[in-house]
Amino acid sequence: MVSAQLPESKILVIDDNIQNIHLSVRVLEWAGYGNIRTVLDPTTALDVFREYNPDLVILDLHMPKTDGFQVLADIREFYAYVPVLVFTADGTAEAKKRALELGASDFLTKPGDATEILLRVNNFLQLRKQQQEIEQYNRTLEQRVFERTSDLVHSRKETLDCLAAACDYRDDQTGQHTKRVGELSAAIAQAMGLNSTTVDVIRHAAPLHDIGKIGVSDNILLKPGRLEDHEFEQMKLHTFIGAEILAHAESPILSLAREIALYHHERWDGKGYLEGLSGEDIPLSARIVAVADAYDAMTSHRPYQQARSKEDAVKEIKRCSGSQFDPKVVEAFLSAVREGGHDSRLTA
Repeated sequence: MVSAQLPESKILVIDDNIQNIHLSVRVLEWAGYGNIRTVLDPTTALDVFREYNPDLVILDLHMPKTDGFQVLADIREFYAYVPVLVFTADGTAEAKKRALELGASDFLTKPGDATEILLRVNNFLQLRKQQQEIEQYNRTLEQRVFERTSDLVHSRKETLDCLAAACDYRDDQTGQHTKRVGELSAAIAQAMGLNSTTVDVIRHAAPLHDIGKIGVSDNILLKPGRLEDHEFEQMKLHTFIGAEILAHAESPILSLAREIALYHHERWDGKGYLEGLSGEDIPLSARIVAVADAYDAMTSHRPYQQARSKEDAVKEIKRCSGSQFDPKVVEAFLSAVREGGHDSRLTA
């Protein structure tokens, strides 16, 4: 006697002949299988299959309305790995060839030998169990990779936030300037229609725009009042220093941060620094951050200036559109302000 090796397995028997179904069920129950579902109407087979989610299908071929070939094709369209044992009275080579081409796992002719049938059933259920174990392992592995990747991304962003805050702390003890510039830059980028991935990268890269100030003397950085010409020349170098700090970065965020650090003081009219770029020769990321940085700098208290009102800052940004700032970026800035994400009480 061949005993069921996996007696809890779910087996679906599809046959339009009630006597054939009773025979198949008796053989399976005799071996110890108790979780059996039967289908007499082949037009319902696919719905029952989906609801029952069997581990093995035993399928007749020649049935009315919908034959076994069509049922097999329907199953294989959606489910590639569930074994299907064709059990039919049609032993022709053509029937076997067609069934196997459609994805049958094996082919037996009726009435068949009970021992042979059960051996095939046991083998297919063992294979199905191994396939399920592999699927579960892959799902677990994918989840672990996802969690690990999420942890790494979170840790990287935390590190970037800490680095930006450390740079910011020298002349903004609230530590919020860099965060505000990042959020406002992202809002401007979104208003310009950039995709969500680019918006997110800008959000995390923009706070590093002034990382080069690490290399600027406190005597210059914290000086109250106007800088002398030679001091201003030293201050300008923070763009170059920032780019050098990030020169060997490979991640998308840090690569963009380098671009922003180097070019965020260029002007639309070409009168900025260090390279004197103009118009669209200035990278878009830097043009966006230039507006966000200028707005937040004007509305923040610093050792060398008193904070201006938000209304005055908006007017100044508008006044400098087409000279210091890209007009399209200014338009997006004003849209971001109007839509309420940033200082929504202002009107453009």
